Amino acid sequence: MPPERRSRTKPERGAGAMPGRKARPGSGGTPRKAARSSQRTPQAGQRAAPSAVTAVADEEEESRLRQRNRRTLEDDRPAAERCLEQLVFGDVEDDEDALLRRLRSSRGQLRESSEDSEVEDEADDNLAPQKKQPVWVDEDDEDEEIVDMMNNRFRKDIMKNASESKLSKEKLQKRLKEEFQHAMGGVPDWAETGSKRRKSSDDESEEDEDDLLQRTGNFISTSTSLPRGILKMKNCRPANAERPTTARISSVQFHPGAQVVMVSGVDNAISLFQVDGKTNPKIQSIYLEKFPIFKACFSANGEELLATSMHSKVLYVYDMLAGKLIPVHQVRGLKEKIVKRFEVSPDGSFLLISGIAGFSHLLSMKTKELIGSMKINGRIAASTFSSDSKRIYTSSGNGEVYVWDVNSRKCVNRFLDEGSLYGLSIATSKNGQYVACGSKSGVVNIYSQDSCLQQTNPKPIKAIMNLVTGVTSLAFNPTTEILAVASRKMKEAVRLVHLPSCTVFSNFPVFKKSAVSRVQTMDFSPRGGYFALGNEQGKALLYRLHHYSDF
Repeated sequence: MPPERRSRTKPERGAGAMPGRKARPGSGGTPRKAARSSQRTPQAGQRAAPSAVTAVADEEEESRLRQRNRRTLEDDRPAAERCLEQLVFGDVEDDEDALLRRLRSSRGQLRESSEDSEVEDEADDNLAPQKKQPVWVDEDDEDEEIVDMMNNRFRKDIMKNASESKLSKEKLQKRLKEEFQHAMGGVPDWAETGSKRRKSSDDESEEDEDDLLQRTGNFISTSTSLPRGILKMKNCRPANAERPTTARISSVQFHPGAQVVMVSGVDNAISLFQVDGKTNPKIQSIYLEKFPIFKACFSANGEELLATSMHSKVLYVYDMLAGKLIPVHQVRGLKEKIVKRFEVSPDGSFLLISGIAGFSHLLSMKTKELIGSMKINGRIAASTFSSDSKRIYTSSGNGEVYVWDVNSRKCVNRFLDEGSLYGLSIATSKNGQYVACGSKSGVVNIYSQDSCLQQTNPKPIKAIMNLVTGVTSLAFNPTTEILAVASRKMKEAVRLVHLPSCTVFSNFPVFKKSAVSRVQTMDFSPRGGYFALGNEQGKALLYRLHHYSDF
């Protein structure tokens, strides 16, 4: 090194201005100490100065090369990628250590914020919820408003007695809430208060929540069970409107496989109508000369139509596919002079004819030949098959019910219908759960089918006492959620009973209109969408039940 440059660098090193090093406190405080140190180690200072300068130069060269390489790489990348990197990481061209320090600091802040949020949540849980005060109060709200319950049909239905003709707004709201909870069977989850809902949600596992979020589909659906109280229904055009008649309707039945309804009456005619709820166009009519029809019924598969008269032993069979009318004048072994009441088994295998003197005769549905006969004490009032066609229930005129085994034709049980002195009707539910017995006093006893098979003195689940005259018609709907009961002895004597609550729907029939008159027969469509009944005025009334979407 030249002497001039060496002499210049020595004072700078002594003053502590060498790049890359920091002056220690106290060193170089006085010129005397600096000179003394330089005098003691002149050779060490001379050797350290070139190495320090070389190190600084190497660092600068490395930084310069790094920046040049970065610029070369950035020139090759698209502008959109460079803009995105700058938005995410910031401008870090000059110092990568700054980026690392920033990431470490942000991670620490996130950890501190999460800990703070947990502490705040624990504090919120420990604090009792405070009720918010209203911002302002309307003076009119404090005045108790009286609501007239008699002018509204739906409000009138929820009155408990005549003294509740006028209720306050608060009491009406409370009554509506009680009716809603009564119909729903309690308070639904979505109507729970915040604290109860929070407790129930805490009990659920996180796995269930993850499973809910990982699946897609329709999570919102209507309830499948029929609510009690009010039955949503629509009064449609009468099923036989395109063939009006004034003769009494004896049978109304829906076809088991097609959207067709059959209407027969004492005017010797059987008519078939297409059910659409609007016009119900007529398909065809079958006229039987001098044959006032007592009962008409489809076969289980819907391929045949059977009909009997009030004063004849002839059984007419109408072939639906061939369009032929076949009279059965005599059944071998059957000595009945008049054939009126009959039942078809649900599986389509048997035909049960009720005779006189307590006899009932079991025939083959296919050949119309006699299989065997059964006898009870007294007169047969009504008979029906169980849903599986393995049992026959027979109601007698003295109030007794007989249970028969179809295969052996033996009585497997016998019991007295509670409180009944004279039985008139009997029906079994489609799901094999209930047996309903109607008596002359207007009482309908609903039994469990298991108790009717096993107990000699079964107790009814519920006694329906909404009718005051003899119950002549009983019918369960396909889902066993509705039991229709009716009496032909009085006008408007028909009720629809909700199951399993055994409560009567309050909105049927509408007494102000008096359109039902005396009900002779009734039936539900195969999937419960329609309800039909025939009266003595020759009308087959048709109703659409909105709860059931299908025919």
